[in-house]
Amino acid sequence: MGLDQTLAKQGFLTTTIDSVVQWAQKNAMWPMPLGISCCAIEMMAFAGPRMDSSRFGSEVFRFSPRQSDLLIVAGTVTYKMSWVVRKIYDQMPDPKWVMSMGVCASTGGMFRSYSVVQGIDQFLPVDVYVSGCPPRPEAVIKGLMAIQDKVDRVKPVILDYGKDKSEFEKSILA
Repeated sequence: MGLDQTLAKQGFLTTTIDSVVQWAQKNAMWPMPLGISCCAIEMMAFAGPRMDSSRFGSEVFRFSPRQSDLLIVAGTVTYKMSWVVRKIYDQMPDPKWVMSMGVCASTGGMFRSYSVVQGIDQFLPVDVYVSGCPPRPEAVIKGLMAIQDKVDRVKPVILDYGKDKSEFEKSILA
């Protein structure tokens, strides 16, 4: 029975706060775009009207980490830039997710030099890896859908009462 029929028949709908929060987190991802190199162009195409990321609740790109819950790292990350990426990640409110977009962000790509980080998972917890050089916008949408599935499986923590961050992350992963 659909939502329309339930409301028309009974006039009310019952649910839990956890379910509402989980639904809102899943269907209103606000990405923080971190386009460091050429993958940023494909990330822009993902946000454009042709790919229509607004179908998934992600049309609002926030350029402030304090208003974002999904960090999209697109491109080559050097050791000098890794401190900035980590600082942006730390400024994001919990719960937060990370998408590593492209081979350079995931593994360092073709750059095997002393200055390039060989994967952002060395300093960030990555939730989804999107492969490609550069990845197609369709692959980025599939990565977004994978993160939404992950959010749907995780029980939200409504109040954390100032717990230690490591305990908070443990409760999210449990």
